Amino acid sequence: MAPPLSPPALRRLLLLVLSLLITSVAAENVEEFTEELLLRPLPDRKALAHFHFRSSAPPSAAPSRHHHHFPKAIAQLVHQFHIKELELSFTQGRWNYEQWGGYDPMSTNYAKPPGVELWATFDLPLGEIDATWKNLTHTLSGLFCASINFLESSTAFSSPRWGFKLNEGNLRYGALPREAVCTENLTPWLKLLPCRDKAGIASLLYRPSVYKGYYHSQKLKLASSKSFGIILDQTLTVVLQPDSVRGKQLHSADGQLQPSWSMKDLFNRKLSGKCLVSKSSRVFFEIEKNIVDKVDKSGTEASWTNEIFVLSSAPDRVLKEINNMDGHSSSICEYDVSNYNEDAPLDVGVTWKLPLIWSCTPAPYHANRFLMGSGNERGSISLSFISTNMHKQLFDVSNDCSIKAVVFQVVPWYVKGFLHIDEYPPDANQGFDIPSALVTFPEFNSSRSYPETDSLFVSPLLRTFKEDGVVKSYTEVLLVPLTTPDFSMPYNVITFTCTVLALYFGSLLNALRRRTGEEERELKKAGNPTMLICLPVYDAHISCVI
Repeated sequence: MAPPLSPPALRRLLLLVLSLLITSVAAENVEEFTEELLLRPLPDRKALAHFHFRSSAPPSAAPSRHHHHFPKAIAQLVHQFHIKELELSFTQGRWNYEQWGGYDPMSTNYAKPPGVELWATFDLPLGEIDATWKNLTHTLSGLFCASINFLESSTAFSSPRWGFKLNEGNLRYGALPREAVCTENLTPWLKLLPCRDKAGIASLLYRPSVYKGYYHSQKLKLASSKSFGIILDQTLTVVLQPDSVRGKQLHSADGQLQPSWSMKDLFNRKLSGKCLVSKSSRVFFEIEKNIVDKVDKSGTEASWTNEIFVLSSAPDRVLKEINNMDGHSSSICEYDVSNYNEDAPLDVGVTWKLPLIWSCTPAPYHANRFLMGSGNERGSISLSFISTNMHKQLFDVSNDCSIKAVVFQVVPWYVKGFLHIDEYPPDANQGFDIPSALVTFPEFNSSRSYPETDSLFVSPLLRTFKEDGVVKSYTEVLLVPLTTPDFSMPYNVITFTCTVLALYFGSLLNALRRRTGEEERELKKAGNPTMLICLPVYDAHISCVI
């Protein structure tokens, strides 16, 4: 039996245990996780749902440190490849800038081109970036179960210094327009969340509801620094068609009665509480300015119920946009998910009373891209800009030629050229996909500011609305038919050559393997056939002659 510890030794042991507990609690406090959901009705009888999750980790020199909430795979990714910034998006469908808006933070920050888009900046010498980019694409491909490794090819990525994002040459950009997006990409994305989709706002992500929508884009964006550590933002933007039998009556004069819907109608489930490790869990319902103006004209204040619409649940607070100079404002109804549980779940919904006609604010120009010319040799890629006269409404400007636009377009080097035989894809006759072009209007800013209601908490989602929101628009993906060789000719040559060689070697081996005696007997049998003639003779005998 061990002797009892002396009081000084016991005191030191207790202090050591207490310090370890304090260190563990401090480590848990510095890692934070927040979850938010933004709901917005759209003019074309659809609904927008935007999920925003943020995870943050403190600065650490050891890449193998223990993480409580932050995904360890992302931390190892940052330390191994020396990443300063990274953004990866998987998108199915195209954002409708005419109907869903082109001059707001949602379309500016979260509308992405179809397929996969990846860009990253590295804290490395310029000579090591290309090799690091190749290893990064392979790692992300395995992490998200996608074909991101195809971005390692020189025909799939570029290193722009301006137009997309100002940098010192340490940025790499790549896109795969034809990449399909499915649940195999969403599941690893959800595994990066501390509660996954088992609790909190992520529990609303019912797969059939998400993938039957008109548009869905999942994005992962991270930024790392020695001062603030690593900040990981995971967003999912979905445009859904509410499945409701109400609101289908059309009014030609007074507008269109919008469908009434709730979270139960959109996702087939209600919100029964927050993720236990989340610092904050909130749901926002945004109302556009034009609807607010109609309410103000009727003599009432925009709230959870009025002559135009009714919200199924009373919000905890209503946030109105501040510091708005161009007259485009909105109101946000806020719900704290921590106030709800399984016995009293949250089911935010809206019921419309009157028909409405409203439209989202468009970008200064509608940008479209298409092919021109005839044949693969004399074709051309054209960009079309159609003015929406939005700048006149904002600034009362009559000069249409004073708007500045920056176009970023990645055109592979082989367009109107030829690839090496090993560089052609298996479906080369289908054509080659040209990634979407990015059009930026640097003179227009879509930032929005809302008052802070809680001094201890700053909404990461509303904070992104305040950031530099230069208006951006992505064009369509182009399918360019290029001149391709006749891939059937090598097949025909190989087939005929193999047939001739098979006949030659077969005959040669057959001749070499046969014995001389057997061959002579075969020839004798073939050249001198044996005949047996039998005739009857006397004394009951039969005589046979060969």
